[in-house]
Amino acid sequence: MKIDILSLFPDMFNGFLTESIIKRAIDKKIVEINIHNIRDFSTDPHKRVDDYSYGGGVGMVLMPQPIFDAVDYLKKEDSYVILLTPQGHTYNQKEAYNLSEKSHLILICGHYEGFDERIRTLADCEISIGDFILTGGEIPSMVIVDSVVRLLDGVINEDSHLNDSFNNNLLDIPVYTKPPVYKGLKVPEVLLSGHHENIRKWRLEQQITRTKERRPDLMEKR
Repeated sequence: MKIDILSLFPDMFNGFLTESIIKRAIDKKIVEINIHNIRDFSTDPHKRVDDYSYGGGVGMVLMPQPIFDAVDYLKKEDSYVILLTPQGHTYNQKEAYNLSEKSHLILICGHYEGFDERIRTLADCEISIGDFILTGGEIPSMVIVDSVVRLLDGVINEDSHLNDSFNNNLLDIPVYTKPPVYKGLKVPEVLLSGHHENIRKWRLEQQITRTKERRPDLMEKR
């Protein structure tokens, strides 16, 4: 997979790309991730990328020219363009799986007061990571990249994400490790029994109970 991210603040991605699972996926050449500075595509002599809003209003608005030229430069026949905006549909695990099947993603990070409305015409979809406002699309783009890359073949063990929260509209199973007793808190006996079928049933019961208590909205979808 190839991922291109358009941002006004490319340095924000330095740590994100050089640590943990993302770094290993890059090193193994499972994914190629490129960060592009939107200013590099500006035709303005001073590399300006924003201006005041027509009709008045607070804040600066990203101009269409740099974004259009950047997407034109990066886009191929198999590209899928994502615009990160609070007005997009809410991101979820199902969409992470869908995006993991794409061969090329282009993510556009908004900033300032917003972006020229015409930029929307470039996008195949608009995504929000929740009903709150951030200073820009850089953090949402990291959320999407992280959630997608871990699903790619060879990045992590497949069983690890098949049992994740939100698969089958259930939260993840409770897990324990050594010691079997800590400060009076015991690991459930069934997990120490070695009886795989009983463990499977117990885990499913725990998933259902936990989801009913913490996310009843997910149970309504089952």
